[in-house]
Amino acid sequence: MSSSSVCVSAPVLGHNNGCHQCLSLWRGLTSHRDAPTAYQKHKVDLFYKLRHVMNELIDLRRQLLSGHLTQDQVREVKRHITVRLDWGNEHLGLDLVPRKDFEVVDSDQISVSDLYKMHLSSRQSVQQSTSQVDTMRPRHGETCRMPVPHHFFLSLKSFTYNTIGEDTDVFFSLYDMREGKQISERFLVRLNKNGGPRNPEKIERMCALFTDLSSKDMKRDLYIIAHVIRIGRMLLNDSKKGPAHLHYRRPYGCAVLSILDVLQSLTELKEEKDFVLKVYTCNNESEWSQIHENIIRKSSAKYSAPSASHGLIISLQLLRGDMEQIRRENPMTFNRGLAITRKLGFPDVIMPGDIRNDLYLTLEKGDFERGGKSVQKNIEVTMYVLYADGEILKDCISLGSGEPNRSSYHSFVLYHSNSPRWGEIIKLPIPIDRFRGSHLRFEFRHCSTKDKGEKKLFGFAFSPLMRDDGTTLSDDIHELYVYKCDENSTFNNHALYLGLPCCKEDYSGCPNIPSSLIFQRSTKESFFISTQLSSTKLTQNVDLLALLKWKAFPDRIMDILGRLRHVNGEEIVKFLQDILDTLFVILDDNTEKYGLLVFQSLVFIINLLRDIKYFHFRPVMDTYIQKHFAGALAYKELIRCLKWYMDCSAELIRQDHIQEAMRALEYLFKFIVQSRILYSRATCGMEEEQFRSSIQELFQSIRFVLSLDSRNSETLLFTQAALLNSFPTIFDELLQMFTVQEVAEFVRGTLGSMPSTVHIGQSMDVVKLQSIARTVDSRLFSFSESRRILLPVVLHHIHLHLRQQKELLICSGILGSIFSIIKTSSLEADVIEEVEMMVESLLDVLLQTLLTIMSKSHAQEAGEYVSCLLSLLRQMCDTHYQHLLDNFQSKDELKEFLLKIFCVFRNLMKMSVFPRDWMVMRLLTSNIIVTTVQYLSSALHKNFTETDFDFKVWNSYFSLAVLFINQPSLQLEIITSSKRKKILDKYGDMRVMMAYELFSMWQNLGEHKIHFIPGMIGPFLGVTLVPQPEVRNIMIPIFHDMMDWEQRKNGNFKQVEAELIDKLDSMVSEGKGDESYRELFGLLLLEKVEQETWRETGISFVTSVTRLMERLLDYRDCMKGEETENKKIGCTVNLMNFYKSEINKEEMYIRYIHKLCDMHLQAENYTEAAFTLLLYCELLQWEERPLREFLHYPSQTEWQRKEGLCRKIIHYFNKGKSWEFGIPLCRELACQYESLYDYQSLSWIRKMEASYYDNIMEQQRLEPEFFRVGFYGRKFPFFLRNKEYVCRGHDYERLEAFQQRMLSEFPQAVAMQHPNHPDDAILQCDAQYLQIYAVTPIPDYVDVLQMDRVPDRVKSFYRVNNVRKFRYDRPFHKGPKDKENEFKSLWIERTTLTLTHSLPGISRWFEVERRELVEVSPLENAIQVVENKNQELRALISQYQHKQVHSNINLLSMCLNGVIDAAVNGGIARYQEAFFDKDYITKHPGDAEKITQLKELMQEQVHILGVGLAVHEKFVHPEMRPLHKKLIDQFQMMRASLYHEFPGLDKLSPACSGTSTPRGNVLASHSPMSPESMKMTHRHSPMNLMGTGRHSSSSLSSHASSEAGNVVMLGDSNMGEAPEDLYHHMQLAYPNPRYQGSVTNVSVLSSSQASPSSSSLSSTHSAPSQMITSAPSSARGSPSLPDKYRHAREMMLLLPTHRDRPSSAMYPAAILENGQLPNFQRALFQQVVGACKPCSDPNLSVAEKGHYSLHFDAFHHPLGDTPPALPARTLRKSPLHPIPASPTSPQSGLDGSNSTLSGSASSGVSSLSESNFGHSSEAPPRTDTMDSMPSQAWNADEDLEPPYLPVHYSLSESAVLDSIKAQPCRSHSAPGCVIPQDPMDPPALPPKPYHPRLPALEHDEGVLLREEAERPRGLHRKASLPPGSVKEEQARMAWEHGRGEQ
Repeated sequence: MSSSSVCVSAPVLGHNNGCHQCLSLWRGLTSHRDAPTAYQKHKVDLFYKLRHVMNELIDLRRQLLSGHLTQDQVREVKRHITVRLDWGNEHLGLDLVPRKDFEVVDSDQISVSDLYKMHLSSRQSVQQSTSQVDTMRPRHGETCRMPVPHHFFLSLKSFTYNTIGEDTDVFFSLYDMREGKQISERFLVRLNKNGGPRNPEKIERMCALFTDLSSKDMKRDLYIIAHVIRIGRMLLNDSKKGPAHLHYRRPYGCAVLSILDVLQSLTELKEEKDFVLKVYTCNNESEWSQIHENIIRKSSAKYSAPSASHGLIISLQLLRGDMEQIRRENPMTFNRGLAITRKLGFPDVIMPGDIRNDLYLTLEKGDFERGGKSVQKNIEVTMYVLYADGEILKDCISLGSGEPNRSSYHSFVLYHSNSPRWGEIIKLPIPIDRFRGSHLRFEFRHCSTKDKGEKKLFGFAFSPLMRDDGTTLSDDIHELYVYKCDENSTFNNHALYLGLPCCKEDYSGCPNIPSSLIFQRSTKESFFISTQLSSTKLTQNVDLLALLKWKAFPDRIMDILGRLRHVNGEEIVKFLQDILDTLFVILDDNTEKYGLLVFQSLVFIINLLRDIKYFHFRPVMDTYIQKHFAGALAYKELIRCLKWYMDCSAELIRQDHIQEAMRALEYLFKFIVQSRILYSRATCGMEEEQFRSSIQELFQSIRFVLSLDSRNSETLLFTQAALLNSFPTIFDELLQMFTVQEVAEFVRGTLGSMPSTVHIGQSMDVVKLQSIARTVDSRLFSFSESRRILLPVVLHHIHLHLRQQKELLICSGILGSIFSIIKTSSLEADVIEEVEMMVESLLDVLLQTLLTIMSKSHAQEAGEYVSCLLSLLRQMCDTHYQHLLDNFQSKDELKEFLLKIFCVFRNLMKMSVFPRDWMVMRLLTSNIIVTTVQYLSSALHKNFTETDFDFKVWNSYFSLAVLFINQPSLQLEIITSSKRKKILDKYGDMRVMMAYELFSMWQNLGEHKIHFIPGMIGPFLGVTLVPQPEVRNIMIPIFHDMMDWEQRKNGNFKQVEAELIDKLDSMVSEGKGDESYRELFGLLLLEKVEQETWRETGISFVTSVTRLMERLLDYRDCMKGEETENKKIGCTVNLMNFYKSEINKEEMYIRYIHKLCDMHLQAENYTEAAFTLLLYCELLQWEERPLREFLHYPSQTEWQRKEGLCRKIIHYFNKGKSWEFGIPLCRELACQYESLYDYQSLSWIRKMEASYYDNIMEQQRLEPEFFRVGFYGRKFPFFLRNKEYVCRGHDYERLEAFQQRMLSEFPQAVAMQHPNHPDDAILQCDAQYLQIYAVTPIPDYVDVLQMDRVPDRVKSFYRVNNVRKFRYDRPFHKGPKDKENEFKSLWIERTTLTLTHSLPGISRWFEVERRELVEVSPLENAIQVVENKNQELRALISQYQHKQVHSNINLLSMCLNGVIDAAVNGGIARYQEAFFDKDYITKHPGDAEKITQLKELMQEQVHILGVGLAVHEKFVHPEMRPLHKKLIDQFQMMRASLYHEFPGLDKLSPACSGTSTPRGNVLASHSPMSPESMKMTHRHSPMNLMGTGRHSSSSLSSHASSEAGNVVMLGDSNMGEAPEDLYHHMQLAYPNPRYQGSVTNVSVLSSSQASPSSSSLSSTHSAPSQMITSAPSSARGSPSLPDKYRHAREMMLLLPTHRDRPSSAMYPAAILENGQLPNFQRALFQQVVGACKPCSDPNLSVAEKGHYSLHFDAFHHPLGDTPPALPARTLRKSPLHPIPASPTSPQSGLDGSNSTLSGSASSGVSSLSESNFGHSSEAPPRTDTMDSMPSQAWNADEDLEPPYLPVHYSLSESAVLDSIKAQPCRSHSAPGCVIPQDPMDPPALPPKPYHPRLPALEHDEGVLLREEAERPRGLHRKASLPPGSVKEEQARMAWEHGRGEQ
């Protein structure tokens, strides 16, 4: 957690450097921590928000530093800074900073309650930062703040319309769209025809200030309206209309701007902002008065947009504050000749002295006659203001602010309109003394457009401004009468028309009007105006006028006073001072007569100001009382009337007027006190006693009212409530006349008179408490003298309510205020007494209240009361604690108190009442708790230790101490150093303080310690795990104490041991503890234990626990980090085994079983998950024993749980396709169901079992790779350190991918550059070294693999499952190496690894338990290679013998070509040279039988090839006949080459000659071989048990030598020949120039250890498919290669691997397409016979080029009763290997896997290179091999004696066809022959060579070692075993064993 200590320490807002420091802290957080985190977690939005806030803070700080802000502005800027700082701290996870008035507070200087409120308000200010201060209504008792007015500054920059060509007047005003009226005066700008100001002095001064807008106005739908009036001709574009010298005011256009749209930007900008207003013209002049509304409503049909985009350019700025403040802050603005444009009507507050007298007149409309004209008139209205004497008043008409007043007004003219609508507002600022008697005259003229352009007068209207009763013209629309006249009429004598009625209302007052008058009314014409008066001196209300002029109506005073309450409130507040003066004058005039009425009027006015609408007029009233009130005698009558009202409250039924008087109590007392002060000044203090006596009597009446029982009277209840609400407001007034003690006595008596029960009704309870709350908040309570008097009664009422749990929030507020006052007065001596009073009254009830609140989880109430409790505890000193403990009457009471306070403290820490970022609050709370506990612990020890020991109290104490030490807020290690230092300086490490206290109390327990074993072991362990060394040193020895006490009692410490281990596991997994804790734990306890008599068991226990901690820490580190699943699983297995084997904790063991299972499921290791869950299942029995609820298991019987587990395990085995493991469980469940006769479940499980058998036979399964990994160095986790493991790879995972995965899991690891076992320097170094290479599994299920009729799908499972032994081979030369023939000295070093458990199991990894090493001779290797190739040929030929569809013989063609061509070109000759030489036989007399065996195998190969050619001839396509002929010719050459060695060989092949031996006849026949005929076929085959045929190896190479490829070669160290030697061998072995070009495909090993196994005659793996660098050469330092080989190694890395795992991969079907051969055959044909046909057809589509899918079902023809066979695993995995070349061909040197006598999957056409068919990504790429065909046909029985037996092919057709399924290949002409994947199956991967496995034979171990040393082994990976190979292998091994003994 980061710190906000910078913010805490800096008085940020009083001074400016704090803001700068906070910004620096934020910048550090965002740049170093949160910015990257934000991006990683996609919190980009927060990042940009934070940046924006930081920019705002910089700007605000700049404003503070400028020093030009007013106090209000400084306050506002500080508020904004505070809100933004709190927001930023919250979002950055920093601490909340408590502030008061924007200043950071010191927690020591304020009460906890106040601190809590500050935190709360800071949090709310962040959430409600947009709330405006002026919109909040202050509570009663608060000082009223004046509402802040708003002002809009508007400046016209330019008017860019240059198309008018005439002068213009532009009128700006504010318009409320919602109410449909203007709310401001108009601002007028007069422009000339060029767009500049008509008055040159106005340049840059065309600006106005729209003033007095309230906050409510700012929320209205306001618009700025600009009306443009042109001054010129009648028609703009028609010069004929009217003479040029006559100008008319004519409407032109209008523009609008929404205030709401721009308000936000204006508020933020705080400076002028420019806007462009587009001016629209009106389509119809008759609708001119509504044009602005039409524009706002977007009624586009009624106005037109100008063609040009010019308009009015204005700037706006929003200003806040009163006018004086605005003038001071913006002097430059006012110097520009600013036009003040006022609001229509009054501002929110009219202060005394504000004088205004404005009449706003609106020209609404007129209706006039046409007057006999053919067209309508053009009417202009002229208006004058005339005084009573007929004089025209000068300068009393204003068209708008910004221009001088004038004496007359001319309206604009609407063209041809007899019913004009103007809507133009004119202001009439008439002096108040001229108002009475003045009138308005309106003259109507028709403006002719003829040549003369005359304006002809045709009528007039008039209206007086005041009525006869003295009231002004009402605010309304007035219809005026129109009188006819003409130009000759004279208005000199205004009396001629003033006697006429001006309107309908006036007409009723003039009934007799002579008809002979000079002016006659036009009855059909009318004229409408509206007026609005804004005057502080004139009123339109008759009653108000009568009151102000009461002396004129002395007999109507009673009536006038009675009618005052009917006057509109707005009128009253307008004339407030005048009304109050009048009332008190009337009161002084006749107190007896008018006293009560004046009192009632005064109450009415006071309550009017309580209305929210007029609430802001209260300052006006206060100002009046202080400065203008002069009623020195009024107090007597006010007191008398008030007392009379009080006394009447018990009798009257209707008490509305009494309640009103109670509500007006505050201002009544203000008047009373001010009146008394004035009287006292005037009389020098006379009648003081009478005044005091009257006040005393008044309070007696108040107490009387409150003491009445109001439960049965609702009206009385309201009266009491009104009185209580107003009562606290009179204290300040009383303090002006009485001492503090006297006022306090008044208040105590009043509060004491309230009913003390809480049954008076909930509403009354609230009112009563609110009154007490205001009393506590009042100034009176701040005096200690008054608190001594008032506190007891206040505490009494609070105590009652807390007992009843009522009105808790109000009570907490009262207590908070009390504590705040006491804290500020803590220096006074009286405070000790007050605190004592509060402890006695409140402490117990506070604790009980808190327990109740916490049980209901009411967070806010809990926070309030916790702060109150902490405030009280903080104020308590030694004396208070001593008195508290002494006052308990019994130990039971003390016990109850201790339990309560401990429980509250515990809940306080558990519930986290205070949020995480309230660090100041949390630290203060902890400090108060630890201080309190120190006081109380002595009482606990003193009263409850010896005979009175109480477990409950002690346990509560210990639990509290443990929780306290473990508080997150006290863990100083995770905070910044600067913050930690501040905390330590202020509080110290409170964990250490509590730990000492805890240890001391533990020592005080004595013999009672045994009660806390094992209960407190877990909590104490949690304390010791706190990363604070001192706490650990204090607490760890307690465990020794516990062991000692349990040893004394029970003779052992089993409980301590069990509990410690249980709790240690859970706590370490939660992240507690570290390596230093493990060391300290062991060191301290061993030191203690060694002194005990039970030291041996103690040391054993401590050692076990430390070892467990070591594993737990490893486990936690793996789990919490971004570790890979392998690490987590390995760590979990390690820990799980520890619990089982070393400390025998079954429950923990089971828990980790389930954790491990969940990890496997997450990683989709379903088989491993099943094995893991099986561990738990095996612990259960099929019994009905009930089991408790555990983990996610419900309470159930053991049988039910075991059944559920079995079902789940079966399900996981099914998902992992390990059906063989699930079947035994199905049987076990079936047995149980059968015994219970649960046939429904039995049926279900049997069907499940049957479906698993189906799945085994039908579904394709992937075979895993296995890798050996060594972890060397001390930096590895404990469970891996200096150990070697074998890992079961993931699907499709090759060595290189696995290696990269391991290096990514251990990024610090270094890949070892050699396969040798590391020395001690590496084992003990502080580093990480990885050693990785692939290994071959050695299956245990030999019996299954030996069986004849077992399908290969079944065998393939047992080859790679339940495997515990693995091997890898390393080729080396023993003795001098023959450069001509390296195979003479090429030996194989074979290492066998035995694991602790079989794979698969509960993990994909298991540790190597034992290593064994043997050596294989060159001759044994050669025998193995040739034998494997024979098996492969037999299997493939058998498949084609049974095939009835003859369309695809590609595989047979390639296989035959590979073997025959390789033999012809010298492959076999190398073996002949090496082992049939007389020198070799002479030197190795013991190898005679093996040499004979090799000869027999070669002869057998010739026979097999003869059968193969016969089958090939039968099925070959006509276009492929040249290939067949070539094969026949080469076969003859091959026989000839072997003739001298094996005489009579030329008679063996019926396919090639007419004569044959009986064996040859058998081979020539195309019938299947009989089992008998097969007995001799591979009698000496040592590898039949493995199922050979998994690899192609070189013609004369040792198959076993290929195992060198299993080692991960990582460097250039001494491993044999250099790549140059390798290349030389290749050239020697393959001199045939036809293959020279293919040598470029060789992949040279990255290691210089390219032994002979990778040379021309090496095995498939000799240039190993698994022997690759552990990392790219650029990263891991692979040796550089000569340029001529570098491209070959790159090819190796780029080519796909030799393995095809998906079930969709199939052998390509040679299907004729439009009579053409498929691409594959065409390519093959071209390779054999030359470029007679194109290699690929470029015109083929991808689908055509790759249409080589062959589905098994299409060729499935079962024969007889032969069992159906699954598709061979070998074929599924390895569809096609490259094709072998002849021994003399350079191509065979490409991978050394292409011999006629190859022991692996060598089959194919020798001329096809790796680019055609090789799929290996491993070094070197195999260029010429095709995967072997598993020979399921070869059957061997136990009779192994006959040397030769007829060959019998017994493989069923279904098995054959299944075995060739999924074999893709690639033509040499790629990419033209790319094989597409089957659309219904997963994508096929390239083939990968296999490793056969050694059988686990039941032999003596020494014999086994000797056999393995002598026996040649092929390094074949995952070959499908032939059924008959197992027994043959046993015979072979027995034979070799006998030879070895000889």
